[in-house]
Amino acid sequence: MVSPKPIMDFAAANQRQRAFFQSGATRSVTFRRAQLERLAGALGRHEAALLSALQADLGKSLSQGYASEFGLVQMEIRHALRNLRRWAAPKRCRTPWFVAPARGWVQSEPFGIVLILGPWNYPVQLLVSPLVSAIAAGNCAVLKPSELAPRTAKAITELIHDCFDEPYVTIVNGGADVAEALLRERFDKIFFTGSTRVGRLVMAAAAKHLTPVTLELGGKCPAIVCADATVALAARRIAWGKFMNAGQTCVAPDFVLVAREARDPFVTAMKKALQEFYGDDPAQCNDYGRIVNPVHFERLVHYLSEGKAIHGGWHDAKNLFIAPTILAAVSPDAAVMQEEIFGPILPVLEFDTLDEALALLRDRPTPLALYVFTRDRATEGRVLANVRSGGACVNDVVSHMIGAELPFGGLGASGMGSYHGRAGFEAFSHPRAVLRRATWLDTSFRYPPERLSLGGLKRAMKLLLGD
Repeated sequence: MVSPKPIMDFAAANQRQRAFFQSGATRSVTFRRAQLERLAGALGRHEAALLSALQADLGKSLSQGYASEFGLVQMEIRHALRNLRRWAAPKRCRTPWFVAPARGWVQSEPFGIVLILGPWNYPVQLLVSPLVSAIAAGNCAVLKPSELAPRTAKAITELIHDCFDEPYVTIVNGGADVAEALLRERFDKIFFTGSTRVGRLVMAAAAKHLTPVTLELGGKCPAIVCADATVALAARRIAWGKFMNAGQTCVAPDFVLVAREARDPFVTAMKKALQEFYGDDPAQCNDYGRIVNPVHFERLVHYLSEGKAIHGGWHDAKNLFIAPTILAAVSPDAAVMQEEIFGPILPVLEFDTLDEALALLRDRPTPLALYVFTRDRATEGRVLANVRSGGACVNDVVSHMIGAELPFGGLGASGMGSYHGRAGFEAFSHPRAVLRRATWLDTSFRYPPERLSLGGLKRAMKLLLGD
């Protein structure tokens, strides 16, 4: 467990980091690559401790912890190392005739001191992956892991202390009071992953210093299963995405809208998939996780009363266990359909026409992800055109956030900004426009006094600016 500590002097720590950043040490690509390689090495040394902590905090098996956390972070590091020189290279831009002879380019500048606030559900991946991007972009960083995964927070703290000097990367532990104290300081960028409610508080705090933010939030991610879908495949993939980490995944399908004629085959196929994944007693399955704490457990148990559990439904408060549950006979107005579930409960609702399903989704807050299962390209196009989301998958779930080439992020209530791969590098960089003009030519055209009529000026500017 992470021992409670008095709130440190964040102002002094901030000044030390700012002095280190202003020394220019982080700016060279060689330095950044060396730090990424150090991080990769430290992750290898601390792998066993971190995987053990994930198992203790969230009931993740060693293989699940590696696949959903470690493997993805290492992939981000490898991708950044392969591409960093290209990302950081200045990019030539055309300049208008009006300023000729001149040369223009955009160079990526690090923001400076960045604050990364991590969540508890994927406490390694969702804290360290943004750190990879921040390092690649040339920043100093302050990390705040979630106190709700205390053993993992302790293990990450030991990793960071083993890997980096504090003026470069600092890690701070504690609860909401520590987060609030951090947010009172001036940072050059804030990256937050968590709930929409807390995201609003982070954004309000950032506004006091006009600090730019990236917010990776959540929302109720819908899955639409159309009548022409490969139903057994849809059920299997939705079951995988929904119930990994006991449903505590920001992009997990939060509810399913299934065409009425496909509803019974879909439910039957999902029950079969859940039995294959977790056996007759998921409480004994090493591949099935636990709810993070009693508060979230009680919140989830309340949802069970808002429909009929046609699979699962049993729970054990002592072990923070809730079985994978399919919930039927749910009203669209019930709390389980209005609030993000973030647990192993999946409401299934039917629709008669696609228009009916689209109408139900259109007025809801924008989700982090949208999933549609169909074999018809026209149907796919209609859904993507009519339902906004941060990201989307067709005939799959969750997978759009795994690769480094696709940017991952929310929209509206599900967040702002994106990261992974180059998008992460850009999230922690300012695109600085630079123009260098020659000194050997300087026409009098742009200087007072005016030499042209307004009409002549308009014609000249169209010619000179290429419009």
